[in-house]
Amino acid sequence: MEKQLDQYWQAVLSRDSSLDGQFFYGVLTTGIYCRPSCAARTPLRKNVGFYASQEAAREAGLRACKRCRPDTHLNATQDLMHEICRYIEAHYEQRLTLAVLAEKAGISTSHFQRTFKAAVGMSPKKYQDGCRIRLFKQSLKSTLKTDENITHAMHASGYESSSRLYEKIDTHMGMTPGTYRKGGAGELITYAVAQTSLGRVMIGATDRGICFLQFDDADHKLLAQLELEYPKANVQPMSLEAQPLFDQWIGQLNEFLQGRVEVLDLPLDIRGSAFQCMVWDYLVSIPSGTLQSYTEVANGIGRPKAVRAVASACANNKIAIRIPCHRVIRGDGSLAGYKWGLARKRSLIDLERRGLFKLANRALVDD
Repeated sequence: MEKQLDQYWQAVLSRDSSLDGQFFYGVLTTGIYCRPSCAARTPLRKNVGFYASQEAAREAGLRACKRCRPDTHLNATQDLMHEICRYIEAHYEQRLTLAVLAEKAGISTSHFQRTFKAAVGMSPKKYQDGCRIRLFKQSLKSTLKTDENITHAMHASGYESSSRLYEKIDTHMGMTPGTYRKGGAGELITYAVAQTSLGRVMIGATDRGICFLQFDDADHKLLAQLELEYPKANVQPMSLEAQPLFDQWIGQLNEFLQGRVEVLDLPLDIRGSAFQCMVWDYLVSIPSGTLQSYTEVANGIGRPKAVRAVASACANNKIAIRIPCHRVIRGDGSLAGYKWGLARKRSLIDLERRGLFKLANRALVDD
Protein backbone atom coordinates (compact mmCIF):
# COMPACT_ATOMS: atom_id res chain seq x y z
CA MET A 1 0.00 0.00 0.00
CA GLU A 2 2.79 2.39 0.94
CA LYS A 3 4.54 1.68 -2.37
CA GLN A 4 1.36 2.52 -4.29
CA LEU A 5 0.98 5.78 -2.39
CA ASP A 6 4.56 6.67 -3.27
CA GLN A 7 3.76 6.01 -6.94
CA TYR A 8 0.73 8.26 -6.67
CA TRP A 9 2.84 11.01 -5.14
CA GLN A 10 5.43 10.73 -7.89
CA ALA A 11 2.61 11.06 -10.44
CA VAL A 12 1.48 14.27 -8.72
CA LEU A 13 5.03 15.65 -8.75
CA SER A 14 5.42 14.90 -12.46
CA ARG A 15 1.82 15.95 -13.27
CA ASP A 16 1.34 12.64 -15.07
CA SER A 17 -1.83 13.05 -17.14
CA SER A 18 -1.75 9.35 -18.14
CA LEU A 19 -3.08 8.58 -14.64
CA ASP A 20 -5.92 11.11 -14.78
CA GLY A 21 -9.13 9.31 -13.78
CA GLN A 22 -7.28 6.43 -12.10
CA PHE A 23 -7.03 8.33 -8.83
CA PHE A 24 -7.46 11.82 -7.38
CA TYR A 25 -5.50 13.66 -4.75
CA GLY A 26 -6.89 15.99 -2.12
CA VAL A 27 -5.15 18.89 -0.40
CA LEU A 28 -6.32 18.88 3.21
CA THR A 29 -5.25 22.48 3.89
CA THR A 30 -7.32 23.91 1.02
CA GLY A 31 -10.18 21.41 0.97
CA ILE A 32 -9.96 20.68 -2.77
CA TYR A 33 -9.28 17.57 -4.84
CA CYS A 34 -7.46 17.45 -8.19
CA ARG A 35 -6.37 15.30 -11.08
CA PRO A 36 -2.72 14.07 -10.98
CA SER A 37 -1.95 16.41 -13.92
CA CYS A 38 -3.26 19.56 -12.21
CA ALA A 39 -1.03 22.57 -12.97
CA ALA A 40 -1.63 24.21 -9.59
CA ARG A 41 1.25 24.68 -7.16
CA THR A 42 2.42 21.37 -5.74
CA PRO A 43 1.37 20.94 -2.08
CA LEU A 44 3.46 19.40 0.68
CA ARG A 45 3.27 15.62 0.89
CA LYS A 46 2.01 15.67 4.47
CA ASN A 47 -1.05 17.67 3.39
CA VAL A 48 -2.07 15.27 0.60
CA GLY A 49 -4.51 12.35 0.60
CA PHE A 50 -5.34 9.99 -2.26
CA TYR A 51 -8.77 8.80 -3.40
CA ALA A 52 -9.87 6.13 -5.84
CA SER A 53 -12.87 8.12 -7.06
CA GLN A 54 -14.45 11.55 -7.05
CA GLU A 55 -17.18 10.21 -4.77
CA ALA A 56 -14.58 9.20 -2.18
CA ALA A 57 -12.98 12.64 -2.34
CA ARG A 58 -16.36 14.37 -1.93
CA GLU A 59 -17.29 12.09 0.98
CA ALA A 60 -14.09 13.30 2.65
CA GLY A 61 -15.48 16.83 2.45
CA LEU A 62 -13.38 17.99 -0.52
CA ARG A 63 -14.59 20.09 -3.47
CA ALA A 64 -13.46 19.94 -7.09
CA CYS A 65 -10.50 22.10 -8.15
CA LYS A 66 -11.56 24.94 -10.44
CA ARG A 67 -8.28 24.76 -12.35
CA CYS A 68 -8.09 21.11 -13.48
CA ARG A 69 -11.87 20.49 -13.11
CA PRO A 70 -11.66 16.82 -12.09
CA ASP A 71 -15.48 16.56 -12.22
CA THR A 72 -15.49 16.99 -16.03
CA HIS A 73 -14.75 14.47 -18.78
CA LEU A 74 -11.15 15.27 -19.76
CA ASN A 75 -10.93 12.93 -22.76
CA ALA A 76 -13.97 14.50 -24.42
CA THR A 77 -12.39 17.94 -24.07
CA GLN A 78 -9.07 16.77 -25.53
CA ASP A 79 -10.85 15.07 -28.44
CA LEU A 80 -12.74 18.27 -29.18
CA MET A 81 -9.54 20.36 -29.19
CA HIS A 82 -7.84 17.85 -31.48
CA GLU A 83 -10.79 18.17 -33.88
CA ILE A 84 -10.21 21.93 -33.86
CA CYS A 85 -6.54 21.29 -34.69
CA ARG A 86 -7.61 19.31 -37.74
CA TYR A 87 -9.95 22.15 -38.72
CA ILE A 88 -7.12 24.70 -38.43
CA GLU A 89 -4.85 22.52 -40.55
CA ALA A 90 -7.52 22.34 -43.27
CA HIS A 91 -8.25 26.10 -43.22
CA TYR A 92 -4.91 27.61 -42.11
CA GLU A 93 -4.80 30.03 -45.08
CA GLN A 94 -8.00 31.70 -43.84
CA ARG A 95 -8.37 34.31 -41.10
CA LEU A 96 -9.40 32.12 -38.16
CA THR A 97 -10.39 34.34 -35.25
CA LEU A 98 -10.99 33.09 -31.72
CA ALA A 99 -14.70 33.77 -32.24
CA VAL A 100 -14.80 31.55 -35.34
CA LEU A 101 -12.96 28.67 -33.64
CA ALA A 102 -14.93 28.99 -30.40
CA GLU A 103 -18.19 28.83 -32.35
CA LYS A 104 -16.89 25.73 -34.11
CA ALA A 105 -16.16 24.16 -30.71
CA GLY A 106 -19.48 25.28 -29.28
CA ILE A 107 -18.04 27.10 -26.24
CA SER A 108 -17.34 30.70 -25.23
CA THR A 109 -14.32 32.53 -26.63
CA SER A 110 -12.52 32.94 -23.30
CA HIS A 111 -13.13 29.31 -22.30
CA PHE A 112 -11.99 28.10 -25.73
CA GLN A 113 -8.70 30.02 -25.53
CA ARG A 114 -7.83 28.51 -22.14
CA THR A 115 -8.98 25.01 -23.06
CA PHE A 116 -7.14 24.90 -26.39
CA LYS A 117 -3.86 26.05 -24.83
CA ALA A 118 -4.17 23.55 -21.99
CA ALA A 119 -4.85 20.67 -24.39
CA VAL A 120 -2.43 21.57 -27.21
CA GLY A 121 0.30 23.51 -25.40
CA MET A 122 0.03 26.69 -27.47
CA SER A 123 -2.55 29.26 -28.53
CA PRO A 124 -4.79 28.67 -31.60
CA LYS A 125 -3.01 31.53 -33.39
CA LYS A 126 0.41 30.00 -32.76
CA TYR A 127 -0.82 26.63 -33.99
CA GLN A 128 -2.09 28.23 -37.21
CA ASP A 129 1.24 30.06 -37.65
CA GLY A 130 3.03 26.71 -37.42
CA CYS A 131 0.82 25.29 -40.19
CA ARG A 132 1.48 28.30 -42.43
CA ILE A 133 5.24 28.19 -41.89
CA ARG A 134 5.28 24.48 -42.70
CA LEU A 135 3.61 25.09 -46.08
CA PHE A 136 5.86 28.08 -46.77
CA LYS A 137 8.95 25.95 -46.21
CA GLN A 138 7.64 23.24 -48.52
CA SER A 139 6.77 25.79 -51.21
CA LEU A 140 10.11 27.55 -50.84
CA LYS A 141 12.15 24.40 -51.37
CA SER A 142 10.31 23.64 -54.60
CA THR A 143 10.69 27.11 -56.15
CA LEU A 144 13.39 28.51 -58.37
CA LYS A 145 15.77 30.98 -56.75
CA THR A 146 13.88 34.16 -57.57
CA ASP A 147 12.19 36.82 -55.48
CA GLU A 148 8.98 36.33 -57.51
CA ASN A 149 8.73 32.72 -56.42
CA ILE A 150 9.34 33.65 -52.78
CA THR A 151 6.42 36.08 -53.09
CA HIS A 152 4.28 33.34 -54.65
CA ALA A 153 5.11 30.95 -51.79
CA MET A 154 4.32 33.70 -49.30
CA HIS A 155 0.80 34.31 -50.67
CA ALA A 156 0.12 30.57 -51.11
CA SER A 157 0.87 30.12 -47.41
CA GLY A 158 -1.70 32.71 -46.37
CA TYR A 159 0.60 35.69 -45.66
CA GLU A 160 -0.67 39.03 -46.98
CA SER A 161 2.62 40.94 -46.67
CA SER A 162 6.34 40.27 -46.41
CA SER A 163 6.49 42.12 -43.08
CA ARG A 164 4.07 39.62 -41.52
CA LEU A 165 6.05 36.73 -42.97
CA TYR A 166 9.45 37.91 -41.74
CA GLU A 167 7.97 38.56 -38.30
CA LYS A 168 7.23 34.82 -38.08
CA ILE A 169 10.43 33.71 -39.79
CA ASP A 170 12.56 34.91 -36.86
CA THR A 171 10.87 32.53 -34.43
CA HIS A 172 10.05 29.58 -36.69
CA MET A 173 12.97 29.38 -39.11
CA GLY A 174 15.83 31.27 -37.50
CA MET A 175 17.03 32.55 -40.88
CA THR A 176 15.77 34.45 -43.92
CA PRO A 177 13.82 32.54 -46.62
CA GLY A 178 16.69 32.85 -49.11
CA THR A 179 19.18 31.40 -46.63
CA TYR A 180 16.87 28.58 -45.65
CA ARG A 181 16.30 27.66 -49.30
CA LYS A 182 20.07 27.26 -49.74
CA GLY A 183 20.31 25.01 -46.67
CA GLY A 184 22.03 27.67 -44.55
CA ALA A 185 25.11 27.59 -46.78
CA GLY A 186 27.64 30.34 -46.08
CA GLU A 187 26.11 31.42 -42.77
CA LEU A 188 28.58 32.28 -40.01
CA ILE A 189 28.36 30.33 -36.74
CA THR A 190 30.86 31.19 -34.02
CA TYR A 191 31.51 28.96 -31.02
CA ALA A 192 33.22 28.80 -27.63
CA VAL A 193 33.64 26.14 -24.94
CA ALA A 194 33.46 26.28 -21.14
CA GLN A 195 33.34 24.03 -18.08
CA THR A 196 30.09 23.41 -16.15
CA SER A 197 28.89 21.03 -13.45
CA LEU A 198 27.58 18.79 -16.25
CA GLY A 199 30.94 18.75 -18.05
CA ARG A 200 32.26 20.59 -21.08
CA VAL A 201 29.70 22.64 -22.97
CA MET A 202 29.92 24.30 -26.38
CA ILE A 203 27.72 27.20 -27.42
CA GLY A 204 27.39 28.05 -31.10
CA ALA A 205 25.61 31.20 -32.22
CA THR A 206 24.64 33.26 -35.24
CA ASP A 207 23.87 36.96 -35.13
CA ARG A 208 20.28 35.98 -34.28
CA GLY A 209 20.98 33.85 -31.21
CA ILE A 210 22.16 30.45 -29.94
CA CYS A 211 21.72 27.61 -32.44
CA PHE A 212 23.86 24.99 -30.64
CA LEU A 213 24.25 24.19 -26.92
CA GLN A 214 25.58 20.71 -26.23
CA PHE A 215 27.62 18.72 -23.71
CA ASP A 216 30.43 16.18 -24.07
CA ASP A 217 33.67 15.16 -22.36
CA ALA A 218 36.06 16.57 -24.98
CA ASP A 219 36.21 19.82 -26.96
CA HIS A 220 37.08 18.13 -30.25
CA LYS A 221 33.97 15.94 -30.00
CA LEU A 222 31.81 19.03 -29.48
CA LEU A 223 33.33 20.76 -32.50
CA ALA A 224 32.80 17.65 -34.62
CA GLN A 225 29.15 17.59 -33.55
CA LEU A 226 28.68 21.28 -34.38
CA GLU A 227 30.14 20.78 -37.86
CA LEU A 228 27.95 17.69 -38.32
CA GLU A 229 24.81 19.64 -37.35
CA TYR A 230 25.65 22.52 -39.72
CA PRO A 231 27.81 21.06 -42.52
CA LYS A 232 27.26 24.00 -44.92
CA ALA A 233 27.88 26.80 -42.42
CA ASN A 234 31.08 28.78 -41.92
CA VAL A 235 32.09 27.63 -38.41
CA GLN A 236 34.68 29.76 -36.57
CA PRO A 237 35.88 30.29 -32.98
CA MET A 238 34.10 33.14 -31.23
CA SER A 239 35.84 36.51 -31.58
CA LEU A 240 37.26 38.49 -28.66
CA GLU A 241 34.57 41.11 -29.19
CA ALA A 242 31.86 38.53 -28.62
CA GLN A 243 33.52 36.93 -25.58
CA PRO A 244 31.70 39.09 -22.96
CA LEU A 245 28.35 37.98 -24.37
CA PHE A 246 29.45 34.33 -24.31
CA ASP A 247 30.62 34.76 -20.69
CA GLN A 248 27.19 36.16 -19.85
CA TRP A 249 25.46 33.13 -21.39
CA ILE A 250 27.74 30.71 -19.54
CA GLY A 251 27.11 32.65 -16.33
CA GLN A 252 23.35 32.23 -16.78
CA LEU A 253 23.80 28.54 -17.54
CA ASN A 254 25.87 27.95 -14.40
CA GLU A 255 23.38 29.91 -12.29
CA PHE A 256 20.67 27.56 -13.53
CA LEU A 257 22.73 24.40 -12.98
CA GLN A 258 23.49 25.53 -9.41
CA GLY A 259 19.80 26.01 -8.70
CA ARG A 260 20.07 29.77 -8.19
CA VAL A 261 17.58 30.61 -10.95
CA GLU A 262 14.55 28.60 -12.05
CA VAL A 263 14.46 29.68 -15.71
CA LEU A 264 17.27 29.63 -18.27
CA ASP A 265 16.54 32.61 -20.51
CA LEU A 266 18.87 32.60 -23.54
CA PRO A 267 18.26 34.05 -27.04
CA LEU A 268 17.69 31.28 -29.57
CA ASP A 269 18.11 30.82 -33.31
CA ILE A 270 16.05 27.64 -33.75
CA ARG A 271 16.67 25.47 -36.82
CA GLY A 272 14.22 22.69 -37.65
CA SER A 273 11.18 21.57 -39.57
CA ALA A 274 7.75 22.97 -38.74
CA PHE A 275 6.92 19.76 -36.85
CA GLN A 276 10.18 19.84 -34.88
CA CYS A 277 9.61 23.48 -33.98
CA MET A 278 6.10 22.62 -32.84
CA VAL A 279 7.47 19.87 -30.56
CA TRP A 280 10.29 22.05 -29.23
CA ASP A 281 7.90 24.92 -28.57
CA TYR A 282 5.66 22.55 -26.61
CA LEU A 283 8.61 21.24 -24.58
CA VAL A 284 9.39 24.79 -23.46
CA SER A 285 5.80 25.04 -22.16
CA ILE A 286 6.20 22.00 -19.86
CA PRO A 287 6.62 23.38 -16.32
CA SER A 288 10.02 22.96 -14.68
CA GLY A 289 10.09 19.84 -12.50
CA THR A 290 7.37 18.17 -14.58
CA LEU A 291 7.80 15.08 -16.76
CA GLN A 292 5.68 13.94 -19.69
CA SER A 293 5.74 10.85 -21.87
CA TYR A 294 6.25 10.92 -25.63
CA THR A 295 2.56 10.03 -25.97
CA GLU A 296 1.54 12.99 -23.82
CA VAL A 297 3.65 15.34 -25.91
CA ALA A 298 2.13 13.94 -29.11
CA ASN A 299 -1.34 14.52 -27.67
CA GLY A 300 -0.28 17.96 -26.48
CA ILE A 301 0.60 19.16 -29.97
CA GLY A 302 -2.55 17.69 -31.44
CA ARG A 303 -0.78 14.78 -33.19
CA PRO A 304 -1.66 11.71 -31.07
CA LYS A 305 -0.35 9.26 -33.70
CA ALA A 306 3.03 10.99 -34.08
CA VAL A 307 4.70 9.47 -30.99
CA ARG A 308 7.76 8.24 -32.94
CA ALA A 309 8.09 11.58 -34.71
CA VAL A 310 8.02 13.32 -31.31
CA ALA A 311 10.81 11.05 -30.08
CA SER A 312 12.79 11.86 -33.23
CA ALA A 313 12.30 15.61 -32.70
CA CYS A 314 13.61 15.26 -29.14
CA ALA A 315 16.62 13.30 -30.39
CA ASN A 316 17.34 16.03 -32.97
CA ASN A 317 17.24 18.87 -30.46
CA LYS A 318 20.41 20.97 -30.88
CA ILE A 319 19.93 23.23 -27.83
CA ALA A 320 20.17 21.35 -24.52
CA ILE A 321 18.25 22.53 -21.42
CA ARG A 322 16.85 25.68 -23.05
CA ILE A 323 14.71 23.34 -25.16
CA PRO A 324 14.04 20.88 -22.31
CA CYS A 325 13.82 17.47 -23.96
CA HIS A 326 15.08 16.08 -20.62
CA ARG A 327 11.49 16.49 -19.37
CA VAL A 328 10.27 13.73 -21.71
CA ILE A 329 10.33 10.09 -20.57
CA ARG A 330 8.84 6.77 -21.63
CA GLY A 331 5.24 5.93 -20.78
CA ASP A 332 6.40 3.32 -18.25
CA GLY A 333 8.24 6.00 -16.28
CA SER A 334 11.77 5.06 -17.38
CA LEU A 335 14.08 7.85 -18.53
CA ALA A 336 14.47 6.59 -22.11
CA GLY A 337 17.46 7.91 -24.06
CA TYR A 338 19.13 11.30 -23.88
CA LYS A 339 21.46 12.76 -26.45
CA TRP A 340 23.92 13.94 -23.79
CA GLY A 341 23.77 10.90 -21.49
CA LEU A 342 21.29 9.58 -18.94
CA ALA A 343 23.42 10.80 -16.03
CA ARG A 344 22.99 14.39 -17.22
CA LYS A 345 19.27 13.82 -17.76
CA ARG A 346 18.85 12.51 -14.22
CA SER A 347 20.84 15.46 -12.83
CA LEU A 348 18.60 17.95 -14.64
CA ILE A 349 15.40 16.23 -13.49
CA ASP A 350 16.63 16.14 -9.88
CA LEU A 351 17.69 19.79 -10.10
CA GLU A 352 14.28 20.92 -11.33
CA ARG A 353 12.41 18.79 -8.78
CA ARG A 354 14.43 20.31 -5.97
CA GLY A 355 13.32 23.68 -7.30
CA LEU A 356 9.72 22.44 -7.29
CA PHE A 357 9.99 21.48 -3.61
CA LYS A 358 11.43 24.92 -2.84
CA LEU A 359 8.41 26.51 -4.50
CA ALA A 360 6.04 24.29 -2.50
CA ASN A 361 7.71 25.23 0.78
CA ARG A 362 7.66 28.90 -0.19
CA ALA A 363 3.97 28.62 -1.03
CA LEU A 364 3.24 27.12 2.41
CA VAL A 365 5.02 30.05 4.09
CA ASP A 366 3.11 32.54 1.92
CA ASP A 367 -0.21 30.89 2.78
